[in-house]
Amino acid sequence: MRKDREYSDIPGTYVFDPEHSRQGYHLNMFCMSLNKEANREQFRRDESAYLDVFPMSPEQRDAVLQRDWIGLLRLGGNIYYTFKLAIFDGINMQEIGARMEGVPDEQFKAMMINGGRPIQGNRYQKEWNRSG
Repeated sequence: MRKDREYSDIPGTYVFDPEHSRQGYHLNMFCMSLNKEANREQFRRDESAYLDVFPMSPEQRDAVLQRDWIGLLRLGGNIYYTFKLAIFDGINMQEIGARMEGVPDEQFKAMMINGGRPIQGNRYQKEWNRSG
């Protein structure tokens, strides 16, 4: 379990600090391995067997197999590295953003064109009304 930090109250953000980096080391090394065609071919043939090479936590492994994009970041993934998995799947950054936000691609694109998510209620988790 990660220790709470001053920045732990930012909603939807997983700051890639040294602790987060250590947590995600093997996950990120898996993602980096996809830079090589031979590794992509092995992963394409049998994802589960290929992941056995990397001593990830069961949660990290499941996040890879399920393509849980937010989970990958929460579990120590760096967006730069985890995007290599998205590229492997033929998914662009806008599509990943939409999936993370839980909205259709066009709705996400419109939100970004219009300035992104409103800042009100999104600065700190303590601003969220959790009673509803």
